[in-house]
Amino acid sequence: MAPLLDVEGLRIHFRTDDGLVKAVDGVSFTLERGRTLGIVGESGSGKSVTSLGIMGLNRGSNTRTTGDIRLDGEQLVGADPARVQQLRGAKMAMIFQDPLSSLHPYFKVGDQIVEAYRAHHAGITRKDARQRAIDMLGRVGISEPAVRVDDYPHRFSGGMRQRVMIAMSLVNDPELLIADEPTTALDVTVQAQILDLISDLQSEFGSAVIMITHDLGVVAELSDDILVMYAGRVAEYGSAADIFGSPAHPYTWGLLASMPRLDREKTTRLVPIPGTPPSLIRVPPGCPFHPRCRYTELVGGQRCQTEVPVLREVVAPGHSAACHLTAQERARQWAALSIGNVSGEVKAPESEAPGAREPL
Repeated sequence: MAPLLDVEGLRIHFRTDDGLVKAVDGVSFTLERGRTLGIVGESGSGKSVTSLGIMGLNRGSNTRTTGDIRLDGEQLVGADPARVQQLRGAKMAMIFQDPLSSLHPYFKVGDQIVEAYRAHHAGITRKDARQRAIDMLGRVGISEPAVRVDDYPHRFSGGMRQRVMIAMSLVNDPELLIADEPTTALDVTVQAQILDLISDLQSEFGSAVIMITHDLGVVAELSDDILVMYAGRVAEYGSAADIFGSPAHPYTWGLLASMPRLDREKTTRLVPIPGTPPSLIRVPPGCPFHPRCRYTELVGGQRCQTEVPVLREVVAPGHSAACHLTAQERARQWAALSIGNVSGEVKAPESEAPGAREPL
């Protein structure tokens, strides 16, 4: 069976006065019905731009989108904007990270849900649409939905506003749901409630979900597969078990090493990734992560500085990484980190000069 969403070689570039911003530069992945894909990476890695590209919200005279985005076999790149608008809200929907700015402050939440429903159900009466809005508010856990349907957004807490956004996104039973950092600025208790709600509703509606976040704890709880992005490109892609159990890219190692762990004794401080993410106008040549990578000397020569690594499959089928390190060296370095060498010290090979090895 073909995947619900198939993204191949997606590039989204923006022309600015300072230069060409390569926000997304050759991203590929697939997503099947009923499964969850987590997209992780630091701010500025291209996560949100990818999601907006799928929704068709990156259009503009200064925007150039190329590649393929196929939703249930239908090509969205270059499609008629009117057709994409028909699909948006009905077949694919999005939960934005800031519900206060996403909800219109001058309209009651019920009216906004009704509008989203009637836009894709021309023959529905306003009374029936209102009842649908009340039902959806109840399903996302808002008490007294028949009363709260007439409240304005400012009368809801942050967590309740996010529930309203989820109700609006799911009111048309979309097959694809994109959640762009849906727990931002919420306290941990409310975060857990929102994540549980998304998971429960996914099971109920059978939707495919893209979860965009920089929080590895979120993707560990919800995701079946994980896409790690850096500088607009795919650094690593695989199942959640592979990414957390045997990660193959130094950037992923850095993300995991900087995450608090409760399953092992605290012996050292968390290790941040050195440096800052690069400008998407001036992405470093070669591997975009090499200015921050501790392992470039294990590759030998100037390869990391001059040659862009290809996304290649590593040991497990479906698990791929864009790194010049050999499979043996990846396994060796991750093993060293896993047993507590999180100080950032690179374990040099015991034998064989690193420059003499062939890449995976």
